[in-house]
Amino acid sequence: MPLRLIFMGTPDFAVPTLLELVAHGHEIAAVYARAAKPAGRGMKLQLTPVEQEARRLGIPVFTPKTLKTDEALEEFRAHGADAAVVVAYGMILPQAILDAPRLGCFNLHASLLPRWRGAAPINRAIMAGDAESGVMVMKMDIGLDTGDIAMAERVAISDRMTASDLHDELSRLGAGLMVRAMAALERGTLQLTRQKSDGVTYATKIEKAEARIDWRRPAHAVLRHIHGLSPASGAGAPGSVLDAQLTVACGEGAIRITELQRAGKAPMKAAEFLRGVPLRPPARLA
Repeated sequence: MPLRLIFMGTPDFAVPTLLELVAHGHEIAAVYARAAKPAGRGMKLQLTPVEQEARRLGIPVFTPKTLKTDEALEEFRAHGADAAVVVAYGMILPQAILDAPRLGCFNLHASLLPRWRGAAPINRAIMAGDAESGVMVMKMDIGLDTGDIAMAERVAISDRMTASDLHDELSRLGAGLMVRAMAALERGTLQLTRQKSDGVTYATKIEKAEARIDWRRPAHAVLRHIHGLSPASGAGAPGSVLDAQLTVACGEGAIRITELQRAGKAPMKAAEFLRGVPLRPPARLA
């Protein structure tokens, strides 16, 4: 029999998993998402991608500000779920919530745990120069991404891959991985393995100041820094412009900027930017 699930997620990364679970016949008793926030010029309330999709599917949506109250716990229990699936929900689940579904709560995390526990694993993997990343399904415990691992998929990180590229690939792979995990859970064959105690790193939230590039670093490190933030952040710091094609000197080697985003502006091709701002040697980025 299909499982009766609670789905907990907020951003577009989580949407494919929700859709795949529905497509494979699981009953989604409720969707939990972060509450809508004002956005845009008119500062109108904008529903999160997961809430938008849940409403389209006719699934009840809950947006509690906290899960730590008795009322929130009783509401959660009342769904009678076999398990909860959590994908980038953005809120800590207390122990009582973790214990509520009879089979537990299962999280899809966008890294090869125990490397890059925490908030920004996709960005950090690229910025650190990692050769690979992946997605893992783990049974959640009270720690920060410390639960036992059920399944994993790996992805190579090329020097052409941006955070946006990796985000989309892991979102797609993760959806299929979670469906497989829930199928195994339904059959009673899902096997769990403890996380390794060595190799733990933390993917702290990206700070605004990190958009600034240190052009004195080697070219490969600068490239990975830019790609790790793309397309969310623009950047600029001292760096010599070497030619009319926006090649910028680094501490070791150089990189050629092919696409950029000025503060408050839309992304544009370098050639388009250079038509309005003809940067040539000995100009420096600042």
